[in-house]
Amino acid sequence: MNFPSGTPPPPPPPPSGGAVAAGIGPQDPNVKAIQGAMESCFGKSVMSGVMGFGMGGLFGMFMASMSYDTPFGSPVTNAAGQTISSMPLREQLKVGFKDMGTRSYSMAKNFGKVGALFAGIECGIEGMRAKNDLGNGVAAGCLTGGILAKNAGPQAMAGGCLAFAAFSAAIDAWMRQPKED
Repeated sequence: MNFPSGTPPPPPPPPSGGAVAAGIGPQDPNVKAIQGAMESCFGKSVMSGVMGFGMGGLFGMFMASMSYDTPFGSPVTNAAGQTISSMPLREQLKVGFKDMGTRSYSMAKNFGKVGALFAGIECGIEGMRAKNDLGNGVAAGCLTGGILAKNAGPQAMAGGCLAFAAFSAAIDAWMRQPKED
C-alpha cells in the first residue's frame, strides 16, 4: 500500500481473542475483583450452593418422573383422594407436574445446602491448614455429615461423619489421579 507522505500507516489490527482485544485482561481491576470473590470461601460456598440447587432440581425432576410407573412408590393422589392412575389424563398431568415440582424443589434445596456447607467447610479447613490435600476433603466430609445428621442423635452424627468422609475421600482420590494422555 502506498500512503501519502507524512501520513503514518494505520495501527496493526488487534489480536483475536475477544476479551483481550476489548482491553480486558488479567490485570484489569474488575477481573481481579471477580477472581478474588470466586476464590474466597464465601464465593465458593455460594457458587457450590447455587450449582447444587440446580443439579438437585434436575435430579429431583428426573427421580420424580420415574416414580409414577413403579408399584413401590407412594401413591400420588389429588384433592379428592383419587390415585393418579384412576384420574383423567389432564388431571394426571396436572397432579404429576405439581408433584414433580414439589419434589424437585425439595431435592434442590437439599443439594444446595449440602454443596454450600461442604464447600465452605473445606475452604475454611484449607485456609487454616494452608494445604491442599486429601485430608481437607475428608475432614470437611466428616463435619458436613455430622452437621446434617445433628437432629437424629450422636449415632447418626457419627454415621454421617463416616459416610461423608469416605465418600469425599473416594471422590477426591479419584479426582487427584494423574490424567491419562
